[in-house]
Amino acid sequence: MHVKGFRKAGNIPTLFASFLYFDISFMVWVLFGVLGIFIAKDFGLTATQKALLASIPTLGGSLFRIPLGYCADRFGAKRTGIISMILTIIPLLLSWLLANRVTELYVFGFLLGISGASFAVALPLVSRWYPPEYQGLAMGIAGAGNTGTLIATFFAARIAKVIGWHGVFGLAILPMILTLFVFILMAKDSPTPAKQKTWNEYGRLLKKSDLWFLCILYSITFGGFVGFSSYLGIFLHDQYRLKPIEIANITTILVSLGSFLRPVGGYLSDKIGGGKMLILLLGVIGIAYIGLSSLPPLMLAIILFGIIMMALGMGNGAVFQVVPQLFPDEIGIVTGVVGEAGGLGGFFLPMILGKGKDLTGSFGAGFMVCGIFILLVLVMLVAVQKRWAITARQTLHSIQIDA
Repeated sequence: MHVKGFRKAGNIPTLFASFLYFDISFMVWVLFGVLGIFIAKDFGLTATQKALLASIPTLGGSLFRIPLGYCADRFGAKRTGIISMILTIIPLLLSWLLANRVTELYVFGFLLGISGASFAVALPLVSRWYPPEYQGLAMGIAGAGNTGTLIATFFAARIAKVIGWHGVFGLAILPMILTLFVFILMAKDSPTPAKQKTWNEYGRLLKKSDLWFLCILYSITFGGFVGFSSYLGIFLHDQYRLKPIEIANITTILVSLGSFLRPVGGYLSDKIGGGKMLILLLGVIGIAYIGLSSLPPLMLAIILFGIIMMALGMGNGAVFQVVPQLFPDEIGIVTGVVGEAGGLGGFFLPMILGKGKDLTGSFGAGFMVCGIFILLVLVMLVAVQKRWAITARQTLHSIQIDA
């Protein structure tokens, strides 16, 4: 794979615009979790309420992804992206000006999920520009827009200490508007758009077991990444009693490991196969979760979180290296379905940890449950990855014949 060939194969302005759209959308998507310490202090929230506050934008994002993925296929990814950014500004305004009760925050947070659904638009927009041999790298670069979480984790707490957490939502409107203009000017739909599908065809697609297994995998990798991006600050505060700025620094470092390694996961998956890559990563993630169940000293916990975030980031890239190979003609809707599952994983992870804390007085039980589940999924993956590799070769051969 050569850099020169990659530049010629697709559309670099569209790749950049999609990355930026994804990046800023992710920044605002995790704000409720990142600001959770400040909000919880004002309202006196329980562990479960904190988890819900951090995860409800993720739930909203997961539910918005299927309709956005459908619209990206049916009406064009660029048009869908423009509309979604305009809609994202509304809950930011509401959170800035009108959020005075916890129930209002839950509603506004859910509506902010539209920003998380950007995944179902940005990735198909990029994917249709690139041939199979560059899918992993292209999708990894576009997907690295999850680095927007770094902006939120590093700056949000610092800004909140100066202007309050309400003001952070108002300030976030400015980069969203700037991104909207960049996207309008630079993004371009592929000249070979997705084949139009009927709802019956989508229904048949949803009956395929490979799709649902990809959903499970992405609920682990992406769900883990976005779940920790939103909830890690609350966990570090409640378990280790760290201060907001200390939490911001640690969280930013940990999230950066997952964000920047997503393209690496896509690239390595192009080389050895996404299934093999995921087998390795799931083993690492599952064991590290079980290690965290003992709630080790802070430094060891940070190391384990670092290992987990690196593996989760690479796993995100690996999953979406597999998607266009198994479903080359339904990328938009598959991205929406799989992305929804990832969002649901990001919702349930904080809820499992928060509810476990309220029920047992410890976060350890939640980590143990998650670790065992991941290792069980690993066993299932070993059974299917060889068949996936055969399907990927057949897809590549078919595309080469069509070309």
